[in-house]
This record gives sequence, structure tokens and C-alpha cells, in this order.
Amino acid sequence: MADNVTFDAPQAPGAVFFIFGATGDLARRKLFPAIYSLYREGKLTEDFAVIGVARRPRTPSEFHEDVMESIREFSRYPVADEEEWARFVDHFEYKSLDINNIDGFRELREQTEAIERKFGIAGGRLFYLALAPELFGGVSFNLKAGGMLDGPGWNRLVIEKPFGYNLESARELNEQINQVFKEEEIYRIDHYLGKEMVQNIEVIRFANAFFEPLWNKQHIANIQITLGETVGVEERGGYYDHSGALRDMAQNHMLQLLTMIAMEPPSRLLAEDIRDEKVKVLRSLRPFSSSDEVRKNVVRGQYTQGLFKGKTLPAYRQEDKVNPESTTETYFAARVFVDNFRWAGVPFYIRTGKRLPVKTTEVVVEFKRMPTNVYLGQKHNLEPNLLVIRVNPMEGIYVKINAKKPGSESEIQPLAMDFCQSCMVGINSPEAYERLLHDAVRGDSTYFTRWDEVSSAWSFVDKIAEAWQESAGDLASYPAGTWGPVEADQLLAQDGFHWWPVNGQEEDNVVWRVNS
Repeated sequence: MADNVTFDAPQAPGAVFFIFGATGDLARRKLFPAIYSLYREGKLTEDFAVIGVARRPRTPSEFHEDVMESIREFSRYPVADEEEWARFVDHFEYKSLDINNIDGFRELREQTEAIERKFGIAGGRLFYLALAPELFGGVSFNLKAGGMLDGPGWNRLVIEKPFGYNLESARELNEQINQVFKEEEIYRIDHYLGKEMVQNIEVIRFANAFFEPLWNKQHIANIQITLGETVGVEERGGYYDHSGALRDMAQNHMLQLLTMIAMEPPSRLLAEDIRDEKVKVLRSLRPFSSSDEVRKNVVRGQYTQGLFKGKTLPAYRQEDKVNPESTTETYFAARVFVDNFRWAGVPFYIRTGKRLPVKTTEVVVEFKRMPTNVYLGQKHNLEPNLLVIRVNPMEGIYVKINAKKPGSESEIQPLAMDFCQSCMVGINSPEAYERLLHDAVRGDSTYFTRWDEVSSAWSFVDKIAEAWQESAGDLASYPAGTWGPVEADQLLAQDGFHWWPVNGQEEDNVVWRVNS
């Protein structure tokens, strides 16, 4: 184990990680590098093992080479030396398995017991299903039938989104899994909840006396959540054309961000108390009672051919494996309301889309404007105060205030006090999957979604999807490389607001004071 620990965190208990889908893209890009980082930082000691499970045959040396290539390409830590690497990769084994074959699971049990003896692992088993959701139930049943859940320690199931296609399919899937695993053993992963600045929202809100007293309808005019992607659908055309932005991003990532911003202070900083407050937000979302309400408050769009930085970008309908007549949305924006005492009347504007100009995840809290009767005249630019939380790709926060322009008599200009976490020298922030894997093996479910969160989110989103089925012609268009349909701008203009520039594209007259 390396001694270059960067972040203080408790060591994880001994466990065997089972990566179902070990030859897939998620394992290669995220899971293997995450396990290596945990090892390098001392959060995993020598009493752990990883068994990669997939259908295709791989020899032990081939699997070890796969892991090495994954670390070389995607890990934030380079391989230190051959001796350390040999010690690390010795914890990895592979099992070629047909997930419909019970005998294969019995063989996996024997392999597991052998590796537990080898590394002195007390019996904790973490099953990570990096598989299609329709396979979750069958794998769960076969884990039980093959004796994989009969060990002396704990069992936990980690499953990826999408968790169902709508509320009905999600409920059926949950019922299948619950026949094998208890709710407290199920860890539904949303990697956005593992991001540093998403987890920092709680601290920013509840640990600062100049934010929490203002965090309500009396002082906040609106809140904007933007999740922009510059890429198109790439090789995911077949999946995306049956999903769309609403199900792919809004139902999970965006609503989770909204709950973190809008939740009440929990009675205790414990997993269930925090998740209780998030569920209350989802249950307080004002439902859309008709197709007309959806039409007034929701914008769906699809990118057409566009020009960005001198490069011609194809239209969505020209992408590989996409129906040439597809009406699937690649852009989603909505005005939603949280109908509780704290937020009554405050609009939350959310938007996500593909082929936007900037890759970003950002939350903008716009405070109500100060009275302008004191500072009159055209030379004064009395703008609203902003709190901006940058989640991705640059992590940090900034507060935008008004101040006198230096050298002037009384001219006012915006001033931003900026904290850029990503700019800090020596900081090598953990990836989201590192935090979440570490939490799961320690039994901390704070940043995983509970079933009532999932069901409440689907209940809200299904109303929108049903309305779209009745009005397929409402699909707006926007050129690839732009910020989306003009209808999304009009959504805010109706209330006297506008989308704030994101990810460093602020106005030219802002003076920056950077703390890095």
C-alpha cells in the first residue's frame, strides 16, 4: 500500500468487490481506476479482492492487462512502481460467467471463498451490476440460488441508472430485487451525488450564517440549474433514442441537484435523515395536471445541424443508430415549483442538453434585487447578487456582489469573489465513483438514492412524458453548438429573468478576485 495519502478518510472494511460487466466501458473508465485510487490513498488495505465477471473468456494475465490499461488511461494516479503494482493486481481475479447459469454462480462462490481465505477477508461482499437494468432481477435471483449470499458477512448490491423506464417499470424492477435484497442493502448509484461540489452544497448552506438565513422565498428570486454537454449521442444512439434527455438526465441527476439545493436542514447528519429531507422536496414538487401546463412550463428540443468553432456538427437525426424521423428530445428545460413554506412562489429553472457550447454543471442562486431608489441614474449597474456553485468541470463557488468602481465617484460595477477548488495547487480531487464505492463498502448510503426518491422522481417525470405523447409536434429545434431553443429563453423572460452565463462566460464588466 502506498503512503501518499491525500485525503483523510476512514479505511474501508475488508470486502470482495464483484464487478458484473467487467469487460465493459464503465468498469474500464471508472470502476478499476476508482479502486486503484482508494488503494493508493490507503482507504483500501490488503484485505480486499476484486472478481471481474463477464461472459467473454479472459485468462488471468489478460484480465490483469485490461486493468493495467484502464489505470494507465483513466486513473488520476500513475502506477508507482512494479512492486506496488504486482501487489495491487494480485487482488484481481476473473470469472467467465453466463448470468443465466446457476452452476456458474456456484463456481463463483467457490472462487470467492478461496480468495477470501487468501486475503483474510471476513466475508463482506459488494455486488456491482454494471449491466442493463433488465438483468438486475435475474442476477439477484441467481446470486441467492448460487449461494453467493450465504457468507458470514454483509451483502450489498450496487446498481446503475437507469432504474426503470417509468414508474411502472421501476416498481416492477424494485419488487424483483426486494425478493433478494433488503432496501438497506440496495445502493442505487447516481454518480452526480459523488461529485465534490454536490456534496459541498450541504456545507455551503448549513455551515455559513450568511447563507442559511437568506435561503428562502423572502430573499431568493429564482434558482437555475444547468447541465450542459458538448457531445452528441456518440455510440449511444440506440439507447438514447429510446430514452431522451428527460429520462437520461432530468429524472435523476437534475432532480437530485434540485433536492440538495431545496432540502430542509436534517435533524441529524445521518444518511436516512438527509434522504428523508430530499424525499420531502420531491413530494413537494408541483405536479403538472394537464398537457397545457406542461406546454407552458416545459421546453423540449432536438439539435439540428450546426457550426461550432469552425466545425460542422451533424443533426441528431443524422447520428448513428438514430431514427431519421426521431422525435426524441436532446434538450429539456422546465420551470418547476417546490410548494412548501420555504420555497412557495420561487421558480426553479432547470435545463440540460446535448451539443451545447460548454460542458458544465452549475447552480445559480439569484437573490432578489435591492431597491434602486438610492442609486439612480443610467451610470449605475445595480445587478442582483448571485451565488454560483460550479460542479463540473471546474469545481468551485463564487459570489457576485455590487461595489463601487475604483477611481470613480460613485459608479457601481459587479464584483465576483471566486473560489476555484480545481485551481488549488496540490489538490487531486477524488472522482465521484471513488467516493461512492468507498461509501458503499463502508455502508454509508447518504449519497445513494432510496426507493421512495426514485418513485417520487418518476411520478413527477411521467406526467411530462405522458403530455409529450399527446403533443409530439411541440418539439423545438436548435442548431448544434448553441444554448438550446429560443423557447427556453422565453420561459424565463415571462417572469422577468434570463439565463445567467455559465462556466466562466460571465459579462466583460465583472472584476474577478480569485482565491486559489
